[in-house]
Amino acid sequence: MADSDYDFEEDASDDEYIGSKAASGRSSRASGAVGLGKRKTQEKEKGKATLAWERRGSEASIEYDLELDGDLDLGEESIRQSVQEKEEERKRKRLRKDTKPFQRGIIRHVVLVLDLSEAMLEKDMRPNRYITMIKYTQEYVREFFEQNPISQMSVLGMHDGLCIRVSELSGNPADHIAAIQGLRFPRNPKDIPKEPKGSPSLQNALELARATLYHTPSHGTREVIIVFGSLLSLDPGDIHQTIKACVRDRIRVSIIGMSARLRICQEIVSRTNAGDESEYVVATDQELLRELLLATTTPPVVRKDRSAASAESTAALMMMGFPSRVVQDVPTLCACHGVLTSGGYTCPRCAAKVCSLPVTCPSCQLTLLLSTHLARSYHHLFPLRNWAEVSWRRAREKGSVECVGCLAVFPKPPPEDPEAGARGGGGGDDEMAVDGPVGGGGKKQAPEDEEESEEQRASESSRYECRVCESHFCIDCDMFCHMVLHNCPGCLSHEPGAG
Repeated sequence: MADSDYDFEEDASDDEYIGSKAASGRSSRASGAVGLGKRKTQEKEKGKATLAWERRGSEASIEYDLELDGDLDLGEESIRQSVQEKEEERKRKRLRKDTKPFQRGIIRHVVLVLDLSEAMLEKDMRPNRYITMIKYTQEYVREFFEQNPISQMSVLGMHDGLCIRVSELSGNPADHIAAIQGLRFPRNPKDIPKEPKGSPSLQNALELARATLYHTPSHGTREVIIVFGSLLSLDPGDIHQTIKACVRDRIRVSIIGMSARLRICQEIVSRTNAGDESEYVVATDQELLRELLLATTTPPVVRKDRSAASAESTAALMMMGFPSRVVQDVPTLCACHGVLTSGGYTCPRCAAKVCSLPVTCPSCQLTLLLSTHLARSYHHLFPLRNWAEVSWRRAREKGSVECVGCLAVFPKPPPEDPEAGARGGGGGDDEMAVDGPVGGGGKKQAPEDEEESEEQRASESSRYECRVCESHFCIDCDMFCHMVLHNCPGCLSHEPGAG
C-alpha cells in the first residue's frame, strides 16, 4: 500500500520542497512532502473565514499583528489611525445607551446561572468557553456591585441535568468571586474541581432561582441572568409551567447564549419580559460576551403592571439604617459570620455588630448601608447624557486644543477647504451633532430625538462635546465620566460661577 505522504509529488515543482535536493532516501522525500503539505494547508486556510478565537487573542494586540505583516501596502500612520478609530468605536458602543430618566429599581436581587455542561469545553473562545466564562463572570461581579452597591446576588450552576448552588444570596462581592474561583480551584484541598460535564437543565435552574428569590421583598427587582452555552436542555418536567410560575412571581429572565439561538430560550425571555426579546443575545466572541455581561449592570426599567394591585404598583417607603464605624480594643463576635473581629459597624436598631456594608442585619433584618452607597445608586435614575461627536468644523470653531478633563493634546484640525465652506453655508449635519439645548438655532428638533438619531461611531476629531457646557473631552475621559464618575467635570467647574 502506497504511503499517502507521496501523493503530492507528481504535481509539485522542485522549488516547493523544503528538504534539500541533494539529500536522498526516505527522510529527504518525507520532509519535502510534509513541507508541501503545510504550504497547501496554509493556502486553503487563507481562503477560509477565520474563527472568533483566531481573530481575537488575549495576548496579541491589533497593532502588533499589523506590524508583523510585511505585505501590507498601507502606511504606518494610516494603520495606527484606523486602529484608533476602531478602538474608539468599540468604546463608544459601550457608552451609547439609553439615557432617558426612566423609573428603575436600584435595589436588585439577581441570580446568576452559569452553564457547567460539557458544551462549555468547546474551543471557539480561547482557551475554551468554560475558562472564559469564569474569567468574565468574576469581572462582572465586581462591576455589578460597583454600580449596584445596595443589591444582592446569588450564583448557581447547571450540569448533569441538575442545578447546584455556588453561592448564597448576599451583597458581598468577595464571597461570590471566591465561590466562582472555587469552581476551578477549590479552597479546600480535599474538594475536586468542577469540570464541565453532562447537560444543563433550564427548568431546574429556573425552579431553584424562584426558590432563591421567593422571600425577597417586593420593593426590589427579581432577575435571573443565564449564561447558556449548550444546544439542549435536559428538563424533568414541563418547562412551560415553570415559565408561567416565573411570570406570576414577577421574575425577569435574561439569557446570554454562547452557541446558537434556541426557541425555548427566546420564549422564556419573551414571556418574562412582557414580550421584549432583546434580553436574549448570542455572544459570537469573547469581547461581545464581556460587553453583554457588563450591559446587565444597569437596572431594568420598572414596568407598570395594570393588573396588579394598587399597593404594588405605587412607590413605597423603605426603612434603612446608617450604622457607625466602631473600633474595639477587645475582639468580639460579629453577628453575620460569628468571627472574632476588633472592628465593624453597629446596627442603630439592635446594636448588633456586622463586618461589612451593605448588609441586612442578621438580628432585626434592617437594611444597613452608608450614604455613599445610595449616592452611587442614584446615577441610574438620572444618568449623564451622552456626549456628541465633534466634527473638524466644530473643532475649528471652538478652538479646543486639549481635553478639559485630563489635558491630553487633541490632533490639530486639517486646513479648511474654502470650496466646502462656500458650498455648505448653513452647517448641516455638523452642527446638528453638537447643538443641543444650548445652541438650537432655527431647528426645533427635540434634544432627545436628536440624540437618538445619531450614529454610534467615533469622532473624526477625537473630541466629544458635552451638550450643556460645550466642553471638549477625549474618549478616555468620555468613558470615565459615563461609567465611573457619572458627572461632567466641565459642568461641575462652571456651576459656582453660574449661580
